[in-house]
Amino acid sequence: MRERRRGLQTFSQAMKTPVFIISLVIAVSFVIMGVFLPNFEPYIEGIFAWVTEYLGWSLILGAGVFVLVTIYLIFSPLGEIKLGEDGESPAYSTTSWFAMLFSAGMGIGLLFWGVSEPINHYDWPKFAEPQSSAAIHEALQFSLFHWGFHPWAIYAIVAASLAYFTYRKGLPMLLSSTLEPILGRDGIDGKIGSTVNIIGVISTLFGISTSLGFGVMQIGGGFEALFGIPNSTGLWLTIIFVVTLMAIISTTTGIDRGIKWLSQANLGVAGSLMIFVLILGPTLFILDALTHSTGQYLQNFFSMSFGIDAAGEGQEGWYDAWTIFYWAWWISWAPFVGSFIARVSRGRTIRSFAIGVMLAPTAASIVWFSIFGGAALFNEHYTDTSIIDAVMQDEAAGFFALLESFPLTNLLVVIAMLSLTVFFVTSSDSGTYVLGMLTSKGNMFPPMKLRITWGVLEGAFAAVLLMAGGLSALQTSAVLGGFPFMIIMFFMIYSLIYALNKELREGSLPYERSRIYAALADLQKEDRFSEEIIEEEDLEDAYNIYENEATEVIDEVHLDDEEEADAEEDTENEKDK
Repeated sequence: MRERRRGLQTFSQAMKTPVFIISLVIAVSFVIMGVFLPNFEPYIEGIFAWVTEYLGWSLILGAGVFVLVTIYLIFSPLGEIKLGEDGESPAYSTTSWFAMLFSAGMGIGLLFWGVSEPINHYDWPKFAEPQSSAAIHEALQFSLFHWGFHPWAIYAIVAASLAYFTYRKGLPMLLSSTLEPILGRDGIDGKIGSTVNIIGVISTLFGISTSLGFGVMQIGGGFEALFGIPNSTGLWLTIIFVVTLMAIISTTTGIDRGIKWLSQANLGVAGSLMIFVLILGPTLFILDALTHSTGQYLQNFFSMSFGIDAAGEGQEGWYDAWTIFYWAWWISWAPFVGSFIARVSRGRTIRSFAIGVMLAPTAASIVWFSIFGGAALFNEHYTDTSIIDAVMQDEAAGFFALLESFPLTNLLVVIAMLSLTVFFVTSSDSGTYVLGMLTSKGNMFPPMKLRITWGVLEGAFAAVLLMAGGLSALQTSAVLGGFPFMIIMFFMIYSLIYALNKELREGSLPYERSRIYAALADLQKEDRFSEEIIEEEDLEDAYNIYENEATEVIDEVHLDDEEEADAEEDTENEKDK
């Protein structure tokens, strides 16, 4: 079904809205401070340290709650509701849908951290002895934990809320629309609603700039591996300019062509690279590690979900550097990825939507880290190949350090860089759509100039963060964008559950309504069947009674005939006498 055009249709209209103006002022101010403010890096690092120390517990607790709520939506009767009208079919095929949400959700991050994170955990484990056999198991276990159910549950909460209130309730696709039970329809565009949307815009800018920064650093690492060009700030700025230009060109083609085609093609490229490493790498070790780490992840899921090491049993600062950073990063990505997933998920039930969003990408992440991380850990622990040195020098170099241990190294590096570039383009392209929707009052086809404006600012944000401190600045930006939006997500959960239960009470939920109708139909069939049985039994009884009465009459007739015959015989005898 073609979506009805909502929101502002022109760039000039969007420029007059408070959400666009305030968001633009904040974004441009941040860019100017990053360029001209001296000692910008210490400010960034100080904010990161304060948030992780005093607010880290809330991010751990919040992410765990989001997983539990998503599981509830899957197994409760509310899961049968359509993210759209009754009987509506999904807008995209399952393959296209999965490719788009996967590319937008974490494509760049998988390539950046697929080798570097397990190697980091191997060298700096949470509890195990560094560079030991136990550290191998712990490295993969926590890598799967950071890229498994939690991030996709976070995305699912935002996406389900947006899709429900947009496609089911007819509201514009705005973050403030998800709070309609609290704000009311008039409050969506009010001061509180506008504040929610502004927080979503800024959070999206920080979150997507973090990923784009990772992508730039790793593409630069590829150039260094291939051509010996130093992976420096100058190279980063050049890559940002070129790839941002490609993303702007892609955004002019629309979702159905640009993002959809690129996502499907890139899924094939990344999958081919993964299969190549599996076959030519330590295959048996990878399969063993996949089985073992998956079991450890599932067995210790809840203890890891709510663990923060309050007593200081493990390595100091580990949770701040890893789990807290990751949860903040995923939450800062939630407005962007959640909005985009909602945009392409029309027509699915909440249950099928949540299962698809939670299980399929998690399974892909498990396989990805088991193959690339497993191969890297095997080379580091059992061979003379050293990947730790490359990772300690530059996290972006870890992936290419692994590829250098395989034949056709240069070809593999080119393929990896191509995949990174496409992930960069699709992420930036998807981000421009989301930012355009949020600043055009929910127009799902935002004006072209608006998308281009946000595309340029995404690149500028990534450039400023890289110049302000590289990886540490990127991590800080994720935390800055994540915590404020987490508060909004709790209100989203309340509003979504409240609205769904209200439908259930009113009998308007499709699943409940159809179940009631089916039960009534069954009762009517049973009543008719009972009546037919009763009628048949009555007829049979009547027939038996009639047959008995008829038999008695016949017997009486026969008896009368016999008596009459005897009387006639007696009369004849008397005449003879």
